[in-house]
Amino acid sequence: MPFLPITKKEMSQYGWDRPDFIIVTGDAYVDHPSFGTAIISRVLENEGYRVCILPQPRSDSDYSRFGEPRLAFLVNGGNIDSMVAHYTAAKKRRSDDAYTPGGKSGARPDRAVIAYCKAIRRVYPEAPIAIGGIEASLRRFAHYDYWDDRVRPSVLLDSGADLLMYGMGEKHIVEIANRLNGGESIKTLHDIKGTCYAVPTREYKPGPVKECPSFEAVSADSAEGRRHYAESCLIQQREHDPVRGRTVIQRHGDMIVVQNPPHSPLTEAEMDKVYSLPFMRDYHPSYEALGGVPGIEEVKFSIIHNRGCFGACNFCSLAYHQGRQIACRSHESVIDEAKKITEMPDFKGYIHDVGGPTANFRKSACAGQALRGACADKKCMAPELCPAVEVDHSDYLSLLRKLRALPRVKKVFIRSGIRFDYLIADQNEDFFKELVRHHVSGQLKVAPEHCSQNVLKRMGKPNISVYNRFKKRFYELTESIGKKQYLVPYLMSSHPGSTINDAIELSLFLKREGLHPEQVQDFYPTPGTVSTCMFYTGLDPYTMEEVYVPRTPQEKAEQRALLQYYRPENRDIVLRALKKAGRHGLIGTGKNCLVAPPAGAVRKQNAKIGRRPTAKRGRRK
Repeated sequence: MPFLPITKKEMSQYGWDRPDFIIVTGDAYVDHPSFGTAIISRVLENEGYRVCILPQPRSDSDYSRFGEPRLAFLVNGGNIDSMVAHYTAAKKRRSDDAYTPGGKSGARPDRAVIAYCKAIRRVYPEAPIAIGGIEASLRRFAHYDYWDDRVRPSVLLDSGADLLMYGMGEKHIVEIANRLNGGESIKTLHDIKGTCYAVPTREYKPGPVKECPSFEAVSADSAEGRRHYAESCLIQQREHDPVRGRTVIQRHGDMIVVQNPPHSPLTEAEMDKVYSLPFMRDYHPSYEALGGVPGIEEVKFSIIHNRGCFGACNFCSLAYHQGRQIACRSHESVIDEAKKITEMPDFKGYIHDVGGPTANFRKSACAGQALRGACADKKCMAPELCPAVEVDHSDYLSLLRKLRALPRVKKVFIRSGIRFDYLIADQNEDFFKELVRHHVSGQLKVAPEHCSQNVLKRMGKPNISVYNRFKKRFYELTESIGKKQYLVPYLMSSHPGSTINDAIELSLFLKREGLHPEQVQDFYPTPGTVSTCMFYTGLDPYTMEEVYVPRTPQEKAEQRALLQYYRPENRDIVLRALKKAGRHGLIGTGKNCLVAPPAGAVRKQNAKIGRRPTAKRGRRK
């Protein structure tokens, strides 16, 4: 069977009496390298281990489907945090879930990692459990939980798991598997990089570590507690580096959570090996009758060529999960995957994306980053491009040219992930020109996020002038080749630092640009980001400066509506926001106004200047 077993019958067809590992996941089983479960399961299989997948279990009988695994349960919440999967930024329940058969919400529990681990403990009290994936990785320390509106303890303690893997897990899992297979207990695996474990305070042996303020300190509902939280956030961000990162500890009552230093990124050869594994690039066939798994559509004909992001925006968790070091696959590896895609029966000639966290990063930010690690308190790209950053698109361009030349490939697109500030800094325009000519599918998504410098500073993004330079050159190049292509800017409302006047500034920017964004992203305070720390504490952890935070549902709705001021249904909200801000000059019918005044106000104004109301056409009596 090409897919790994998800039922006892399928396990029997493999000839197994029990698995070595059972991977419990909040997603449906999709055997594609964009899914963490698929990668970890294929890596373990390649090492000779028997792996069964338990997708979206709901009952105790599900957990006992394969019996107790010989070595361990491996638990993840899915490709995205289960709370994000279930709730919007306004905390409203979603009706859909792209990672569930048929796209229907409700197949995974809230806080899936915790729920799954507790269920396993109920069925198999002594079974070894290791947790990983994005949900566990970003909740490894005490963290602000937006949905509970409080600080929760480390998910390691909340779940009762034995071990937590953070970051990308291929190296961790092989070492864990081999040592468990060699007879070691999971409760003694305390020296593996990229993992966290918990021990009673009385058993902890002090060593050279960096200590975060305790759970009790960071969860205190006081100004001092929030300051401790910001200090803890900064320590965690500083130490998340495979070169200079130290062991970090945080006390939780009579327990201590210990984070070992991060694991090193995969080398090119190691990454090539992972992506050469026999992925089916599709969902398990049992889901066909249920409508399939919608999440595959975005990635089925796409290729990941890199990992990591030295851009490290404050609202994004990728740098904290994957790291700021860039790991890349070889050209040969990417081309081999592209050839496999072209052989798929439903391939139409279009590779939808060749990207990653940031599509146009194929090397470290600078020579010093690989030797000394990323700078602890300095960003590579913001507020300005660091002079040490080596901007070079030549390798990425060479790769794209090879992909374009493959038989059966009509187009190779880059749909998202282009870092425009890095691109516009390249003095050699060869990549920019070929991007515009060959790799834009009508629209190119880029992420200026805002236009107010006050907000961009808190986001860790460059000045809007950088985007404006990029935009100007993009349209010049597009016009020069006789094409009609457009930029689609990602925009965010209500980010920490954004006042109502900052939101108004953004709406005026959109009007000047002639942009009518169909989708606007509200800031979503998810675990593990610097921006979430600002949202909870009202402090910038890098400077300890106070930060204005739009918190109330009313203000968040106003800031969101201002970005779509042109919609009739937003008119009353925009009027209210403009009046509140004292921006009455933007209410009117002039070209510089955002929204027309209420009908009654127009009649009063007409009466003052002696203008007759316009007669309404109607049926004569």
